[in-house]
Amino acid sequence: MIAALSLKGGVGKTSVVLGLAGSAAERGLRVLVVDLDPQANSTASLDPVRTPYTTSDVLFDGREGVAADAIVTSGWDSLISLIPSERALEHRATPNGPESSHRLRRALTTVTDKFDLVLIDCPPSLGELTRNALYAATDALVVTEPSFFAVNGAEQALEAVSIVATHGNPGLRPIGIIANRVRPTLPEHNYRMDELRSAFGDLVLGGLPDRAAIQQAQGACMPVQRWTSNGAADINLALDKLLDSLRPMTKQADLRTIAARPSLVSVHNSARTAEGSRS
Repeated sequence: MIAALSLKGGVGKTSVVLGLAGSAAERGLRVLVVDLDPQANSTASLDPVRTPYTTSDVLFDGREGVAADAIVTSGWDSLISLIPSERALEHRATPNGPESSHRLRRALTTVTDKFDLVLIDCPPSLGELTRNALYAATDALVVTEPSFFAVNGAEQALEAVSIVATHGNPGLRPIGIIANRVRPTLPEHNYRMDELRSAFGDLVLGGLPDRAAIQQAQGACMPVQRWTSNGAADINLALDKLLDSLRPMTKQADLRTIAARPSLVSVHNSARTAEGSRS
């Protein structure tokens, strides 16, 4: 079960979740997308016929296995199921008792066994909803972009993963960092990708190219895998490569090693001279 998270909105986290879901379905895998973002963008794009219950209802109830009642089939493919979201989920973003961060984990008990891949689309923050996702997940995928502020956010996201792994979910591990909307022709993007690799090494899974096809496909409520354009072919190749790196999820990362690495703030400060020399 993979929680896709980011500290900053607008990095295309939902696009990565939906892209991976479509790529997995193309391989015949059974996928469950858990939309834990009150913006409900995954829900809107996956276009389910009906949404009798949502993640807001699931967290309100919190009983063991209750998430099964909220699962619906997406409009994309019978292999892709969804636990939809809604704006009312915002009301669950405030901690409510000592066990409130564990409600999603209880609700998903035995439910996820029916799927080959479970993807949790977290909100763009490290609050109560994201903590619920991290306590439920086995793996955390950090989504960022090749820019100054979002790169720094990746470090904070990994710190949140470390805290949850230390206090309540020892099976949680950071499976990787993926940079979205990368333009290899831009020196700034190449510099930021090098910065990521310098800070996090093999945990960086590469980048997804910046292509309009993915937004166009989502707007049409269909997987980018079925969108016909040169841009779609590029992004699908990158998504397949990313999915290969996530399955069978054997990449290990020692959280203590990550915590001991120099912070990206110090990396930024030491690189000011180099930044001035870039064109």
